[in-house]
Amino acid sequence: MTEQQQVSCARIIHGASAMAGLAASGMAQVPGSDSLVIVPIQCTMAAALAREFRVALGEAEIKSLVLSRLATEGGRKVSQWLWGWVPGWGNAWNAATAAALTEAMGWGLVWDFDRVA
Repeated sequence: MTEQQQVSCARIIHGASAMAGLAASGMAQVPGSDSLVIVPIQCTMAAALAREFRVALGEAEIKSLVLSRLATEGGRKVSQWLWGWVPGWGNAWNAATAAALTEAMGWGLVWDFDRVA
């Protein structure tokens, strides 16, 4: 991976993570509702990362990549169930968890795309 790709990937991933965290922070009290916003953010991130490495992916492949990585979503659901209902604290916890998982997903995709490219 070139230095330019690394900088660009960091920008893409950090931006998606911030958007996912923001979406999750506002929807903590309704379990699962934030997935309707977070999954499209993660799909957009996956597509942007694929373009960065010139990896051709169709819509179905992007969705498959994101959905396979959403296995970690189970942990987020547990944390949301435990803390999400608490106003303030639950919002912060939900936002941090969504942002961290999106960040991890993004860097995992970068690693995969770098190996393929």
